Amino acid sequence: MAGGRREPMGVGAGLGALLCALHVQAACRVTTVTQELLKEGFHRDLLVEVELGEDAGGCAVAAQMRLPAGIYVDPYELATLQQHNLTKAVLFAAAIDLEAPEYAAGAPVLLLFLERAARSRRRFRAALPVHARYHRPARGTGGALLVLESPELLLCCCHSHLSAECWEPAEVDTPCSSDNTTPCQWYRTKHRPAHEGSMLRVPVGLREHSSLVCALTLLTTGLCSGLILAAACKYGHFSQ
Repeated sequence: MAGGRREPMGVGAGLGALLCALHVQAACRVTTVTQELLKEGFHRDLLVEVELGEDAGGCAVAAQMRLPAGIYVDPYELATLQQHNLTKAVLFAAAIDLEAPEYAAGAPVLLLFLERAARSRRRFRAALPVHARYHRPARGTGGALLVLESPELLLCCCHSHLSAECWEPAEVDTPCSSDNTTPCQWYRTKHRPAHEGSMLRVPVGLREHSSLVCALTLLTTGLCSGLILAAACKYGHFSQ
């Protein structure tokens, strides 16, 4: 009899804990993160938008993303944009070779600070120029597909309190803003928010055309060199 009485109590306690966990998880899933590639060609603008499920007044909001090897951010262009207060980002990379092809490049990590949207306390957005790298020629296909991983949402609240059920400390050694040189504690979401990824198709040369391309390149180079040499001999002034 005693054992029969304890079983409903245990089931009830377990069901209550499950419902509580589901309630917390549902409350933390309200946050959404979207990213979109604007423009066409090799030079694009990466737009990141965030809608928080709670008011983050006084907090810095950022998106941390690992770019694929086929996409890079020009550090010189980034420095110019920051000088004109057009964007704010931190690029975690020892060195970026702007001329390196996709197969010889690394995958840098970018921390992009988001600005609060007008007339909203929960919506944030930011845009940053990104560039595609050249790929190896492929056989039977005219393009390579690059997939941008979903960014990780981070909050830095030096004077605010975040819900412990939804946020946990993150190891990011970067100040909350350029005005504060002391690193503050960053937080990441415990429950993965809803994301919308992006894909970029980059034109790729065909291996079947390698012989034709090499022949035309040599022919064009020889022809142009001959024309330059003939012009130099005809119109040039040579001293003894």
